Amino acid sequence: QSPGNIEDRNKMMKYMRRINLLLFVTVLSYSGKENNFGSALSAPSPAKVQKVAVAGATGRTGSLVVEELMNRGVNVVAMVRDLEKAKEILPSSSDECSITVKKCDLSSENDIRSAVEGCDAAIWCATGFSDAPGANIIAQLQKMFGIMTPRRSIDAMGVSYLANAFLSREKEVNGEEDNLAKVVMLSSAGVTRPRWSDEKKEMFAGCADIPIVRLNPFGILDVKADSEEKLRQSNVNYSIFRPGGLNDNWPSGSRPVFSQGDIAVGRINRKDVATILVDILTTPEATGKTFEGVALAGYPPAVEGIGKALSRLQPDTAGIPSNEVLSASYNAMQQLLPGEKQDAAALAMGQTYEQLDKDEIGRLGKRGQENAEAAAPRPSS
Repeated sequence: QSPGNIEDRNKMMKYMRRINLLLFVTVLSYSGKENNFGSALSAPSPAKVQKVAVAGATGRTGSLVVEELMNRGVNVVAMVRDLEKAKEILPSSSDECSITVKKCDLSSENDIRSAVEGCDAAIWCATGFSDAPGANIIAQLQKMFGIMTPRRSIDAMGVSYLANAFLSREKEVNGEEDNLAKVVMLSSAGVTRPRWSDEKKEMFAGCADIPIVRLNPFGILDVKADSEEKLRQSNVNYSIFRPGGLNDNWPSGSRPVFSQGDIAVGRINRKDVATILVDILTTPEATGKTFEGVALAGYPPAVEGIGKALSRLQPDTAGIPSNEVLSASYNAMQQLLPGEKQDAAALAMGQTYEQLDKDEIGRLGKRGQENAEAAAPRPSS
């Protein structure tokens, strides 16, 4: 070949390499990756999700939800009880999106309705317990439940009020039927297990005999379960996500593994929980469904997002999966447990899988002797 042809071919190869590099960077940017794996979940469509209210916005997960929304250019209404805490924790408005902090009593229907006015959807990340600085958590809970039964907890009241606030807005959007969730609830894996029959608990001991279910401090799981049911009965478009054990040391950007029937046990980073909650806003496959999720470290999330995985799950109207279906899911999920012993039922509250492998005692004491006060759920606001 002539020198001219070789030079032209080299120029063409360099050009093609630049094009490939540009395409690769574009894919990474579209996926929203922040680390080796990052989030491959799609950003909300501005046409349908422009402003989102977050209940419990200054909590450990709620604050991450606010950050995730704003990173995607979505305006946020942060519903909080403590304005000073909000100033310390929450980000400020930017050129791309705004944040409005509103003091809100989550047991007040008027406060909630006023706070979500003009919002396209809401994400519930709150708990029903007071977090007054310096107050003893036991005394707080005893005082609260001396007045309120779990049926009348802030969760049960607030979630219902939030659903009612969006019922009138569940109409057609831009001429098309809107099948997206208007209320996304952050719940917890294990909420139904305290009420399982003894036979079912024995059948699924690996998830029924774990610390949070065995102790169920102050009936927190029952409170969440009742709140879920109120949301299902509200007639609003909803989605309920029950993450497994929240662990900030578990790698973020891990692949979520979803299941139904409340048989999931494992770990997930709060950042991934926030990402999933926000992604649900534009995932119609999540609407009308309750599902659990843990994260599989070392595997990146699917490029197409969570829609395909959630499309395989059944709507809540189909009822609880049969024991045969649950057994298949349970047996698979048990193989994904962290640690070497992979025995969640042997854990003490506050003990890690790694500590169990080394026969070390967890931060709350031996199994069956855990410190109940320290095990109490910490509130969001």
